[in-house]
Amino acid sequence: MTESTQQAIAGQLQWQADACRMIGSPLYAGLMERAADDVRAGGPTAEILRGHENDPRFSVLGLRLLGAVNRLVLSGQEPALAEAYGAAHATEAWERLVDVLRRNTAELRDSLDQPVQTNEVGRCAALLFGFLTAAEETGLPLRLLEVGASAGLNLRWDRFAYAADGFAWGDPGSPLRLEFELEGAPPALPAAAEVAERRGCDANPIDPTTPEGRLTLLSFVWPDQPERIARVEAALEIASREPVALDRETASTWARRMLTEPAPGKMTAIYHSIVSQYLGDEERAALFDGIREAGERATAEAPLAWLRMEPADDRANLELTTWPGGKDRLLARVGYHGTPVELT
Repeated sequence: MTESTQQAIAGQLQWQADACRMIGSPLYAGLMERAADDVRAGGPTAEILRGHENDPRFSVLGLRLLGAVNRLVLSGQEPALAEAYGAAHATEAWERLVDVLRRNTAELRDSLDQPVQTNEVGRCAALLFGFLTAAEETGLPLRLLEVGASAGLNLRWDRFAYAADGFAWGDPGSPLRLEFELEGAPPALPAAAEVAERRGCDANPIDPTTPEGRLTLLSFVWPDQPERIARVEAALEIASREPVALDRETASTWARRMLTEPAPGKMTAIYHSIVSQYLGDEERAALFDGIREAGERATAEAPLAWLRMEPADDRANLELTTWPGGKDRLLARVGYHGTPVELT
């Protein structure tokens, strides 16, 4: 590996370290920084990541690597590293992690093909305000269409309980209680929302009812964030009894197919959260153009809402466009895992 290649891969890992620190994972931030140093030194991390120096930054190479390692931990193959992860001490964890990298080089290289799929249910704390706004303004049941749905956990958002200072919504008996910081006064929103249909697509959908699917989802949750692990586990319990249709299809072709025919008597809500960064430029443009074209065909009897939570800077923007009319609005600024929610 040339020096320039080492620097390119190390730069990706350092960028991810900074992001992990910002989003609240000192363990992963420390491991990513040590992995970057290991690449520069020509260690086992360099061998595993060899050939990935030109991967797009937002394909999150470092998270793909640590997700593959965490799969070994969660499946019981690396108990020593599991113990170090439990203590959340980066120095000790790195000493054990580098041993795991040396012993599992070939398997970990192969595992890099698995894209990151966190299916972060915490983001529903923000998405909720978009769904309820769409339901309130039309008075119609919702037809939910999620782009990049992964395992479809967020398609069950109405089965969760939500709680913030001065705000509560949903079933208080739900296995999943989303507690989040709310900045700003919530608008008057309906106490309930009817979901008439829920469907999603993903390039590589995951079945959350299988052991393999559950392992994949949990492997991408950072091990020093137990509250996120608990949220996914609770969402998996809900998913086991609430079936959802998921299609294996590219985002733009699926969206056009789902939006070709109007759905009278329903508010069609197509949405995505932290997805557009994983799409190529042409695919992203085709998706957005297809949604806007469908919006131009929307009527009062068959309205359309486009809800998206996508990166902006240190927070994501939660934006909503509704048709007919094409009304655009910024609903909130949101932490990348769903809290805080700063209503605008």
